[in-house]
Amino acid sequence: MALLAGNVTAAELFIPMGKKGQANHLRAYGIVYSALQAHIRVDWLLNYEGGSFAMPYTDSMAALCDQRGVSWNIMTGADYRDLKKEVKGLKYNGNVVALKRAPRIAVYTPLNKEPWDDAVTLALTYAQIPFDKLYVDEVMAGKLDNYDWLHLHHEDFTGQYGKFWLQYRDAQWYKDDVRTTEELAAKYGYKKVQLMQLAVVKRIRSFVKNGGNLFAMCSATDTYDIALAADTVDICAAQFDGDPPDPAAQQKLNFNKCFAFTGFTLFTDPQFYEFSSIDNTNFRHVARDSDYFRLEDFSASDEVIPTMLCQNHERTIKGFMGQTTAFRMEAIKDDVTIMATCDAAHEARYIHGEHGKGSWTFYGGHDPEDYAHPVGAPPTDLDLHRNSPGYRLILNNVLLPAAVAQASDDTLEVIAREQVLVNPPAPATSKVSITTDPLKNELTLHCHEPENCIIKNVQLRNGKGKTELDKNFNSAEVHISLNGLPAGVYEIVVNGKNAGKVVKE
Repeated sequence: MALLAGNVTAAELFIPMGKKGQANHLRAYGIVYSALQAHIRVDWLLNYEGGSFAMPYTDSMAALCDQRGVSWNIMTGADYRDLKKEVKGLKYNGNVVALKRAPRIAVYTPLNKEPWDDAVTLALTYAQIPFDKLYVDEVMAGKLDNYDWLHLHHEDFTGQYGKFWLQYRDAQWYKDDVRTTEELAAKYGYKKVQLMQLAVVKRIRSFVKNGGNLFAMCSATDTYDIALAADTVDICAAQFDGDPPDPAAQQKLNFNKCFAFTGFTLFTDPQFYEFSSIDNTNFRHVARDSDYFRLEDFSASDEVIPTMLCQNHERTIKGFMGQTTAFRMEAIKDDVTIMATCDAAHEARYIHGEHGKGSWTFYGGHDPEDYAHPVGAPPTDLDLHRNSPGYRLILNNVLLPAAVAQASDDTLEVIAREQVLVNPPAPATSKVSITTDPLKNELTLHCHEPENCIIKNVQLRNGKGKTELDKNFNSAEVHISLNGLPAGVYEIVVNGKNAGKVVKE
């Protein structure tokens, strides 16, 4: 790269994220977030030097980098344009994703939890990325709609209090947790904590379905899916809810409701510190000094989201334990994207998938820089681990909504997002919204009042009026792929009426 001496007009502030040249990888993410808050465009150079960042140079952002100990360089505008072309070429199998909006971030956690109880809360705090804490009250009040990204603290969504009963049932913190959680369930009219947790889980599922991004670690991963599969089936021993579990609970599980897992076996014994056969903790035989997992390599042009989530300066990362350490391969659904594996233990550590308009990511283990992290352990000092590749995976996820939610200049822009369509013989009218998914190169048309609106035909016409795409449907929501269409401005015609335009560059 070329460095400028004095004149920074039309220059780029380049933040390297490779093995060398970056003093603080973790706080670099906070710089990116601060730039997005200031409405400064940030480019994420996928598969280039560990997933480096670039933004238009400003004195204030350069000063902020210096203040937080984040390494940076200046690159000329011409050199940066050349670099972007190179990144998108065959040499790097990369891509340049424009980030344009700071995601609204929430952490689902009891308010009395300390920051060091949770690696994500710790990472956000260290990187100086703002977030809100919310819990049952906020979820029940519908406040999830205010956020783009939600992290699940190390919650037990099955109503078994983390299965800490055997070892900690006489500890005051455990007694307090049981009491306050039961009081919370009673507040909302639930006789059992399991049913309250199920209500929360279903609201989170709706959050994802409507376009939210969910991230979970450790026990929040498998217990979330277990709660979905069990639904209202009692899976809790008497020590947790006063009566025994349903003897047919295993047979009543519905794995179709799960995000990630299938075919697992429940462990309902209250004296066994495990929820199900999803977690590999009790099946793996890997010595600590050889416990590593490896990130998969993805094409940034074909698999943009997994590539973003796996950006790192290390491809092999030291393992770490948790109540849920990793996921057994045989318990993972076929359509799940496996992003990191430990071959020695036949397990996945880091997985991703989609649900509705949103996505979820599960990351096994508790703290990437504390191998065992027992209850009551002191907080991890991230200033001692400022280049942690394990923590970088967490922060990759924080930026995901900034890429997914924006209408990319380089891909799609919808003009006139909403039109009124009249669908005879229905007496009423109904609005159809048009949204884009730039990473999939796709349009979604959705009727606000499905009972009065059916999309029967969609056409895309180029600037000369020629029909480039003509598809028939009979649905209230349809998806239109623009792959294969040349760049240009297209008129969107729905049921014979003009519904707006889309620009494909």
